[in-house]
Amino acid sequence: MSDPDLPRRERLVRAARDLYWAQGVEGTSPRQVLEVSGVGQGSLYHHFPTKHDLSLAAISATTQEALASVEGDLTDTDRPPVERLVAYLERPRPALAGCKVGRLTSDRSVMADEELRSPVHAYFAGLVARVQEVFEETGLPDDVAHDRAYAAVAIVQGGYVLARALDDPAALTAAVEGFVTMLEPALEAGTAVTR
Repeated sequence: MSDPDLPRRERLVRAARDLYWAQGVEGTSPRQVLEVSGVGQGSLYHHFPTKHDLSLAAISATTQEALASVEGDLTDTDRPPVERLVAYLERPRPALAGCKVGRLTSDRSVMADEELRSPVHAYFAGLVARVQEVFEETGLPDDVAHDRAYAAVAIVQGGYVLARALDDPAALTAAVEGFVTMLEPALEAGTAVTR
């Protein structure tokens, strides 16, 4: 059950977010959200007249929080760009639970609905853009930084998939460490291998 000191709307959104992460939007019923949140049915329908309304609020909150959580790693200008990239890549992650946003991309009800898909798209577009900016700070040309940013985000997302598929959290760690190992020499030397 969620924290009874939180406002009801927040309790509903948090419960939905947790359930969506565990079992997806499609697999979550309003009744389950009520049970986890500890909020009454009247409050649910007062704040969210439809499941779609609740889903949009929960998905938006998830994507905003996820992007904000990596911003600290990527925007800490007291550290050189290479260190910020490595901090983003090596940050602790719940490998077996999967990425809260990445898992939404496998949910048909999210991806088939433009309004629900929009915050997921915005998250990944924003993340790639932010990672690209940091790669550009290393002196890489825009097109190379663009490709490296996609690769960095894909390594993390793919690492989650491998960890879950193999039931081994070390798979995510190995994917990230392998990418960092390939990346660091070129970045530290200030060179750009373009292809």
